[in-house]
Amino acid sequence: MELHEALTQISEIRQRVAQTEVFRGYRAFPVAFSGLLALATAGVQMAMVPDPQAQLSTYLALWVGAALVSMLGTGLELFLHHRHARRPLARQLTWLALRQFVPCVAAGGLVLFAVVTYASDIVWMLPGLWAMLFSLGIFASYRLLPKPTFWVGLFYMIAGTMLLTLREAALSPWAMGIPFGAGQLFAAAVLYWTLERPDVES
Repeated sequence: MELHEALTQISEIRQRVAQTEVFRGYRAFPVAFSGLLALATAGVQMAMVPDPQAQLSTYLALWVGAALVSMLGTGLELFLHHRHARRPLARQLTWLALRQFVPCVAAGGLVLFAVVTYASDIVWMLPGLWAMLFSLGIFASYRLLPKPTFWVGLFYMIAGTMLLTLREAALSPWAMGIPFGAGQLFAAAVLYWTLERPDVES
């Protein structure tokens, strides 16, 4: 019994230590790539989907596809970080970061399903809701990330609020492209400046 309690306490201590560490699995390059992809997707929408309301399935396929490609890039980086981590604590941090951020992604998918299936008349709310959910994911992960990440989360929350005021105009190309493009480039700059510069201590 005492051995079990000791092991449980050790596990709790490791969990608390992990929560005070800075997670280095998110890298500037894949995050910047996702920002550039958002801007490129906005350009493609402008050329190929001039009327999102009438071409809703194409609009959604375009942006959901871009989100999946972005997640694939980030997921690959996290997988490589986890695989090459030398310390058990670093691997534990990867799982902790995923547990904190994945619920916002799942919520975004469920909101998409609910709106498209049962409330297609408010599909214009999706960009704003996605930005708000993304900000909540960032805030949920905030304790593991560099402190300036707070401003990235705040940026997405403000952007999401503004998108919700645009109504149907929120489906325009740059209503999605600018917030997610600028937000991800901002996040990449924070990661590079705080964690990846040559003169930053590891």
